[in-house]
This record gives sequence, structure tokens and C-alpha cells, in this order.
Amino acid sequence: MKKEKIFRILTLVFTVLTFIGAGYVLINKGEVNAGYAAIPCLFSVIFSQLTISEKNKNNENKKR
Repeated sequence: MKKEKIFRILTLVFTVLTFIGAGYVLINKGEVNAGYAAIPCLFSVIFSQLTISEKNKNNENKKR
């Protein structure tokens, strides 16, 4: 349960960083590296999947 909350918080943080990075790229008319948005997006997806897998693991343990 504790891991799931941590993963959710990290997903939210990296999602916010993704939008900030995308805004930075748009403000600079695409002249800066798109990695400012892509890298946080990657971490957001990773932590989102970890949240789902941790939730499924917790649900399986509760059924037993």
C-alpha cells in the first residue's frame, strides 16, 4: 500500500514535469531539445505501470 502511494505521487510529479517541459519546448518554438518533455513522460509511464502492478499485487494478496 505504501509503495502504491509513492508510485502515484511520482507519476503525478513526472506528469507535471512533462507538461512544463512541453510548454518550454513550445515557448522556444521547438528550437530546444524535445527531451525536456519526453524523458519525464517516460518516467511518468513507468511509475504509472508500477502503480498498476502494485495495485494488482495487493488485490491478489487480499483475495487469499
